[in-house]
Amino acid sequence: MPGHGDGVHEGRRTVWAGRGRLVPVPAASSSRQSRSQASRRGRSAAHSRPWHDPTLAPVVLVRGPEGLLAERAVDGVVALARERDASVEKTELDGSTYAAGQLAVAASPSLFGEASVVVVRGAEAATEDLVADVVAYVAAPDPETVVVVVHGGGQRGKKMLDAIVASGSPVLECDAITKDADKVQFVTGEFRAARRRADAAAVRALVDALGNDLRELASACAQLVADTTGTIGTDVVDRYYGGRVEATGFKVADAAVAGDVGGAVALLRHALATGADPVPIVAALALRLRTLARVAAIRGGTVTARQLGLQDWQVRNAQRDLSRWTPEGLATAIVAVAQADADVKGGGRDPVYAVEKAVLTIARARGR
Repeated sequence: MPGHGDGVHEGRRTVWAGRGRLVPVPAASSSRQSRSQASRRGRSAAHSRPWHDPTLAPVVLVRGPEGLLAERAVDGVVALARERDASVEKTELDGSTYAAGQLAVAASPSLFGEASVVVVRGAEAATEDLVADVVAYVAAPDPETVVVVVHGGGQRGKKMLDAIVASGSPVLECDAITKDADKVQFVTGEFRAARRRADAAAVRALVDALGNDLRELASACAQLVADTTGTIGTDVVDRYYGGRVEATGFKVADAAVAGDVGGAVALLRHALATGADPVPIVAALALRLRTLARVAAIRGGTVTARQLGLQDWQVRNAQRDLSRWTPEGLATAIVAVAQADADVKGGGRDPVYAVEKAVLTIARARGR
């Protein structure tokens, strides 16, 4: 099982050598034992892996708040264990209700010698018994067992996390996906894994519609793959998810930038009537205009798309929109959204009026 680092076994320091062997090495000097926290963080980084790159080791830490990714990381480890031994047994423990000794029992070899995987979920709510048992177990793990500790984030159980990281065990990172660019990458990866093609605009539309819930986004990808054939386009996404309120913020921005006054206002009022908050709608308007301004700078030759962190499809879409915008009109729209941003965040009396005024100003500024 490559990937597991050093540990302690019967009072001696050992190194994981594969094939169930823990090989003793000379004791570290006192100077090495007093390494700084910065050094330990460097060790953690060296053993960190993305959630979609699982590996086998006596102990594996799945860390991060994105629940869907954590589940997939665990599934990946279990799948690898079953590839190695189809008879592997899987046991699950709950960190929040854990009682002393449960890990030792679950990780102990069976009477018939079957390999096992023990998944400790909810370690972010770990009991003191779990922390103590994991720290002890990491020091001398069973080489024929894979223990997966799933921690959703936070400081609870820090001693346990530090012990796992310090042992050199692999850490599968499941960071929250919050940036639109990362959501686009996630959706693209879902379709690629299913061997399906999707237009960049369709991927963007799906993120706009369901982007606040990664689990729902993944489910939507699976549904489109199962229910449709050929390349997935915006028409397909709109047919399935076009009515979702979450899409409205970006669709309002698209309509306003396109100069569609009636359409933008209708979308805005629908969003507000169904519970959307003015703040993210203004944020969507600002993001759209900011992209236009950035691409305008590219056209002026002062900066490159890579320097601005823009994808090729973003540049193409913005260039198409900019063909119908004047510098004066764009400046007017940017000023309007800046004023709306201040108003919806407490600077004005009526956030709804503020965002509607901004939408009207932006849509009417196109072509001026």
